Amino acid sequence: MRIPGERAKRTRYVQTDRYVVAVEVEMVIPADDPSEPCYEAETVKLLKEVREHAERGDEAWLRRHGKVYQAQEAA
Repeated sequence: MRIPGERAKRTRYVQTDRYVVAVEVEMVIPADDPSEPCYEAETVKLLKEVREHAERGDEAWLRRHGKVYQAQEAA
């Protein structure tokens, strides 16, 4: 079910010990309460999947869904 309201694209960052993944998602500014932008269920599911794939180290999947930054060991 889509929430009625204005839509805006935002970049969200999902961080794990090894990766930071920048994912572009859509936020909804509901007509009923424009002071509180929110995510639809599909967006929450995507962000959860990004975290799960990052924790497993699935770089190929992550690169298809966002921009991936990888932690490097200190020299």
